[in-house]
Amino acid sequence: MNATSTPGLKRLAPSGPGPLYRQARRELQRLVESGRYAPGDALPSESAIAGALGVSIGTLRKAVDELVHEHVLVRRQGKGTFVAVHNDDRFLFQFFHVEPRDDFNGEAELREREYPQVECVAFTRGRADDAEAAALRIRPGDAVVRVDNRLSLSGRPVVHDRIVVAGMTFKGLSEKRFRERPSTIYNLYQTDHGITVLRARERARATAAGRETARILGVAIGRPVLEVHRVALTFGDKPVEYRISTINTASHDYVSLLSKRA
Repeated sequence: MNATSTPGLKRLAPSGPGPLYRQARRELQRLVESGRYAPGDALPSESAIAGALGVSIGTLRKAVDELVHEHVLVRRQGKGTFVAVHNDDRFLFQFFHVEPRDDFNGEAELREREYPQVECVAFTRGRADDAEAAALRIRPGDAVVRVDNRLSLSGRPVVHDRIVVAGMTFKGLSEKRFRERPSTIYNLYQTDHGITVLRARERARATAAGRETARILGVAIGRPVLEVHRVALTFGDKPVEYRISTINTASHDYVSLLSKRA
């Protein structure tokens, strides 16, 4: 099998920078990032890719393992390897960490997690303030789109999301399309704008509910809440979204699962 059967792949040089599996990883990521293989597309067989790159199957699998761990690729038993797509399950697993309080009740681990009901309460355009500009790595005063969402669990408002994205990055993003999207926000970024959110960096702090959050969540102004500042990152750790999630923790917690990569 040669490179002509796997369009876009370049044969690797053993003397290239870094271990071969890392070179293979970068080459596969380059194809995904460039759009050669779109979200949901199946990659060629492992033997075809390994032959095109000039590496062993074992080396290739090590490269694919890293990209699967980073949610760039996904393996489907008996079907092959695909470019990962953002969907409800991925949102719950990777990006939504609010759950009803259970105080480490073992039975809660068996309970199916609830997908939040998301309601857009505001969609506006404006100019980036200093904090937004720093988070998105744009200039203060650059055009941005701001969205306020109310997230409810079991019919109870729990989270106020303030989402900010750069206007230049998301050209053509309209309120109508945002409200009528068929899947998650990150799926919209992926399908309409070719931007895949791979990971996020978060900082959490205690604060008091302001007027807007109090109105959206139906709580008293000044009520203690948890504020989570998230910067969503795409390839190359480029920031694409700044989100402030204000959580009413009266009966819900922010839950984090810690693990060590092997």
